[in-house]
Parts: sequence; structure tokens; C-alpha cells
Amino acid sequence: MVFFLEIVAAVALSWRLRPPHSSAGVRPTVAVLVPAHNEGLGLQATLANVSSQLLPGDRLLVIADNCSDDTAAVARAAGAEVVERNDPSKHGKGYALDWGVRHLCSDPREIVIVVDADCRFANGAVDGLISTSAATGRPTQALYLMTAPPISQINHQVAEFSWRVKNWLRPLGLRVFNFPCQLMGTGMAFPWNVIRSADLANAQIVEDLKLGLDLTLAGHPPVFCPFARVTSEFASSVKGARTQRKRWEQGHLDLILKAAPRLFAIAIARRNWDLLAVTLDLAVPPLSLLAMMALGTSGFSLMFAIFGHSSTALVISAASLSCLAIATLLAWLKCGRDVVPPAALLLIPSYAFRKFRLYRSYFSGRMDSQWTRTDRSRFD
Repeated sequence: MVFFLEIVAAVALSWRLRPPHSSAGVRPTVAVLVPAHNEGLGLQATLANVSSQLLPGDRLLVIADNCSDDTAAVARAAGAEVVERNDPSKHGKGYALDWGVRHLCSDPREIVIVVDADCRFANGAVDGLISTSAATGRPTQALYLMTAPPISQINHQVAEFSWRVKNWLRPLGLRVFNFPCQLMGTGMAFPWNVIRSADLANAQIVEDLKLGLDLTLAGHPPVFCPFARVTSEFASSVKGARTQRKRWEQGHLDLILKAAPRLFAIAIARRNWDLLAVTLDLAVPPLSLLAMMALGTSGFSLMFAIFGHSSTALVISAASLSCLAIATLLAWLKCGRDVVPPAALLLIPSYAFRKFRLYRSYFSGRMDSQWTRTDRSRFD
């Protein structure tokens, strides 16, 4: 039902949202943090993209974290400030961000933006993030989309559609209801007083999700800004794509099981509806797993009814499956037809089936726990 309501709101009511407007006067100053672990190959293009949207007095800071390549040298050559961190015992993006924020303390800026080393801002995205964060006094999340690379060993059509549903329509639906969203790891803006007090130094695989939940619990719920866009590319190799999926989805499942029940109880006890909304959103599993669970529950309920037991479970599970199907169809009509044409809808079952191995490895206790640069090589 959470998934259904988010999609319906995004499709039917998002027209009411308006782009942010800069307030009269001087634009707030900004520091852009770029955490980078062995990203020397593509870093220069990212820094050029970010620099084109900065003003005199802004800062562009690269945190070269446990690097064994030329990341720091590339960043300096591109005109960015660079701080290097070398501590293999504390390996993770959270530690890199904490290092960067502490470096800013001696000369901070009003707004801090975090962007990954392989991402690109659309025109005006930095100003949009600054305007929204400054106007609301809250962390702000840009619309973060992944696209298929020009040359790839993998058909990314279904993955790209699933990403749009998760990172575009669902937070858009929450914004329509005036609820906060999850943080997505890149394209994030924070008022300085918020980010300087955040607990960043951790090795959580999905440190973005954890940070958003922590900030909501602390009274700083993130707001979604669909008018500011940041993009990246899926890995083109089989190995890289497998690493990406495993890290994102297993980290999400880990937070669902370990954090969602506690946060749900806190939200109810404190009547914190913002926290309740993001906790319920967190509890929605990845779309493939959600579909497997809905189909499995309906199948078991059908067998239960066939053998003469109550049909209540069948009615509930059938209604749930119907809501999922309707929401997925609406999502496809809204933002999926250009990446998954009707003929490609047949790819969805095989895409979901390939994820059995991923979910099996998680529930058997085999999880990645390191911040590892995604393999983007053109060949396996």
C-alpha cells in the first residue's frame, strides 16, 4: 500500500509542485564535497561539471580516501582542493565524508553539497539544491538517475526503469504528501549547522539511507527537489553491475531488518509522522523482491483456500498484488515507456529471476561490507 500510494500521488498530483525560487539578495555560499576512492580515471570530467556551476568564494573539495591511484593528482590538476585520508582500518564513504566536513570547519560555507566522483549535475542543479536547502533549512536530495552506458555487455532497460521508480516517482509521491524522502548518496545538500553535527563516520554500505534516517530522527528530515538533477551510469561490465546491485540491495535489506522495527516504534511513541513516513518507505523492499513476495503470498493463500480454509488471506493478498500491478503499470506509463518499450516488458521476469542469487547470498549471511569502486571496465 505504501508503494501504491507513493506512485499514485506522483502520477496524479505532482503537477502541483513548483520549482524553487532564489530569494532576493546574495546566493548562499557552498562547499561541494567529492568523496573519491580510486576515481582518477573519470574524476576530471566530474570536477569540470561541478566547477561550471560554482561562484567565486565557493569551495570544491575532493577527499581522496585510501587511494592507490592518481586521484589526488588529477583533482589538484583540475583546480580542486584536496585532502587525503589513509586509514585502511576505517574504510568507507562515511569516513571520507566525515574527514571532509572536519576539514571545512576552519572555513565553512553556508551550504554543503555532496556528489559522487562519477556523477554529473544538470544545468542549474547546484543552484536548485542551494535554493531549496536555504529556504527550508533542511537537507535536500536532488533527483538522482542512472542511465545505461553507450557500450555495455548488459541490457539495462529494466534496471533503469526500476531506478526511476525508486529514486524519482516514490520520493516525488512523498513530496506531494509533504513528507520527507530518503537520501540517495549523491546530489545531497545540507545547511552547515546540520551536516557538521551529523554522525558520518561509519562503514555502513548504504550510508546515505542511514544518514537520512538519523537526520529525520534528529528533527532534520530531508526534502526532495525533483527540479535539480544529477546523473550517473550503470556499470557496463557484468562484474561491475553485479557489484552495484549487491551493494545497493543487500545494504537496503540489512537496514530494513535491523533499523526499521526500532524506528517504527520510536515514530509511533513520539508521534513523529515524518519519521513514520520514511520508515514505512524504507520498509518497502526492492521492486523485484516485492513482486516475488506478493506473488508467493498470493500463491500460498490460494492453496490455503483451495484446501477449504478461510479465503480472507487470499482476498487480502490478491488485493495487494493488484495494487502492485496497477502501481507498476502507472509508473511505466509515467516514466518507463522510453526505456522499456512494450516488447521489452517480457524481460522483467528474467530480470527478477536473476536476483534470486543476490537475495539468497544475503539471507545466507554473505554480504559485502566495503566501500569498493565499481568496476566500469568495458570488458569483464
